[in-house]
Amino acid sequence: MKLNSMLMKFKNALKSVRVKLFMTLSLVILIIILFLILVNNFVFGQFYLYSKTKALKSVYKLVNDDYNNSENIDIEAQLERIAINNDFDILIRTEQNVNVYTSNKDFFSTLGQMNEMTSRYNKNNGEVIEEAKNYNIKKMTDYKNEITYILLSATLDNGYLLFVRIPITSIQESVKISNNFLYLMAGFTILIAAVIVSYVSRKFGDPISELNDIAKRMSNLDFSKKYRVTDVDDEINNLGKSINVMSDKLEKTIKQLRNTNIELEKDIEEKSKIDEMRKSFISDVSHELKTPIALIQGYSEGLLENVNSDEENRKFYAEVILDETNKMDRLVKQLLELMKIEYGKREFEDKKFNIVELEREVVRKSKVMLEEKQVQIEFNTAEEINVFADDFYIEQVITNYLTNAIKHVKEVDGNKQIKIENEIDIEKNKVRIRIFNTGDKIPEEDISRIWNRFYKVDESRNRENGGSGIGLSLVKAIMSNYGNVYGVINKDNGVEFYLELDLKL
Repeated sequence: MKLNSMLMKFKNALKSVRVKLFMTLSLVILIIILFLILVNNFVFGQFYLYSKTKALKSVYKLVNDDYNNSENIDIEAQLERIAINNDFDILIRTEQNVNVYTSNKDFFSTLGQMNEMTSRYNKNNGEVIEEAKNYNIKKMTDYKNEITYILLSATLDNGYLLFVRIPITSIQESVKISNNFLYLMAGFTILIAAVIVSYVSRKFGDPISELNDIAKRMSNLDFSKKYRVTDVDDEINNLGKSINVMSDKLEKTIKQLRNTNIELEKDIEEKSKIDEMRKSFISDVSHELKTPIALIQGYSEGLLENVNSDEENRKFYAEVILDETNKMDRLVKQLLELMKIEYGKREFEDKKFNIVELEREVVRKSKVMLEEKQVQIEFNTAEEINVFADDFYIEQVITNYLTNAIKHVKEVDGNKQIKIENEIDIEKNKVRIRIFNTGDKIPEEDISRIWNRFYKVDESRNRENGGSGIGLSLVKAIMSNYGNVYGVINKDNGVEFYLELDLKL
């Protein structure tokens, strides 16, 4: 696994711009050095031969001109200077083979007689470099002494014979020394170039790597990283500026798209809620209005057909129709209110108010029902407890709790009682309101169901006492809006409904 990981890292490194730039520059340096070595081996010798050939012709012309104007020139001093400055062996002889001048006695002894010289230099090893009317230049090898020369043989205008010789064996040694020097310099150059190339590749590679990383982040919608712009005015820096601008614009555009998408989702969700609310409302209303509509229809037909001709019965029919119509009106209003709360269409206007005063008002409005049940409400509370909520909806909650208590209160062990208690919890900054009534307990399996819409514990669903089944659903919706606890507890001799509100001191 480690070996595979190392191989993957190595492959990735080879693909990087920095490594490619380093290898490219290093290869260019090696090619230049190899080119210099090839030039040194194959071109330098030819160039040296060309230069020396040109120098020999210059000497021939100069010596010829000197002899043509010998009256004003010290020819011997001139020849001496030429020989020394150019490392030439110069020999001038008459047509009778008498030496006029020689710069090197060895040259004279080497040449000997003309015939011997001719045989030595021309037999099978002379390479004509240049040949003219009065001179010729040859490359010749003295195998006895293992020396290669360039030899100019010329006839001057005055008839003298001119021989100028220059050894070229040294140039071969120079090429070897030069090559060795190039090899040595190549090593140092590669080392120095490696440092320079590494710096240059990092100088160009790092910004490109940084731009690549920024581009990858942008592809993943991460616009947090920006290119570090410098004062250098070059293409990479300008590219970095452009990427930063593009990143800012993309980030802004994507944020706008996201916000637009959120709004669109909200609109779609809102539409979905409205559709769901409409369907639920139609379903609930159609379910609950079947009975009252049937009653209204039946009694209306009875009136039309004069089933009962006496005035008292007709009045009873009309009262039933009116009562059912009122119930339908209350039911529809409650359903609409419940759905508005459940689907967030109702804004609560919270304010500070005295919950005890509100409880007493609800009790006062329920006076007729209390008298019918022949029960008194027992208060166990302070005179003033201020809470922070919407008093209109809290009144509905208290009214529903109290109405249920009045409807279901019964005498237990000779005791028939409804009790309202307010318990303050300073640490939680809450007040718990309890409304208790003696009577039958709620079956355990129904405790969680009674908060559902239209659910009634009384299976007979008596229309006189059963209610619409929306009251506790409305309580659930209102209390869920505040996030406060509510519920019901079975006691030994009855049932206790409770809720909590925020205190406002």
